[in-house]
Amino acid sequence: MNQNNHLIQMADVVAPHIVETWVKGWSLAREVPPPVPYGSGFRTELGWADAKTRYVFPALSQECHTLATTIHEPYVFIKVCAPADALAALLPAPWEITTHAFMMACPGPMSAPKHPLPPGYRLEVITEAPVFIVRLLTTGGEEAAVGRIAITDGYAIYDRIATQPDHQRRGLGSIVMKALEEAALANGASQGLLVATPEGKALYESLNWQFLCPYTTAAIPAEK
Repeated sequence: MNQNNHLIQMADVVAPHIVETWVKGWSLAREVPPPVPYGSGFRTELGWADAKTRYVFPALSQECHTLATTIHEPYVFIKVCAPADALAALLPAPWEITTHAFMMACPGPMSAPKHPLPPGYRLEVITEAPVFIVRLLTTGGEEAAVGRIAITDGYAIYDRIATQPDHQRRGLGSIVMKALEEAALANGASQGLLVATPEGKALYESLNWQFLCPYTTAAIPAEK
């Protein structure tokens, strides 16, 4: 195992302390209560209308099945660092897979953005330590792209990275990520963690981020 892969214990299996760090940072970034231990994983009480509780586990186990049998309402999510088909096979009806994502890490400097900030945009950094928000605004004050980090345990947890549809394909996402990295480094966090959507994974890989493991979410469907 080389130095760049020190976060990984074995192929596609992420170390439990990495998952704990991710969950803690995500909670900080979303301004929700901190996670509490739950078996081999963690529980976060959100209290949102469309998301009441999140359970996050670093690996698939019978524990996930046992938990699922005790839950009978929607908006309670089980998230596991495991492939979607493996989690689906372990869950009882009426549970369904809701999202497929990828946990990723950046153990070193990101690649530089391919293009400079285009004319007509300005960068704004909002500091509410341990959370830092980067926004790209148009000259008219419209938010074109945004992202944030929460710093915990020496890591920067990247979250809610988004570019508005009318401003995509201009390299804004890369510029936001690099600005967030600068804030992280200035505050003692040289390594990054994030969970990427299938659409976002290619962007992060182009910036030197590395795949750690699948990150799959399941829930009971809400009645339509």
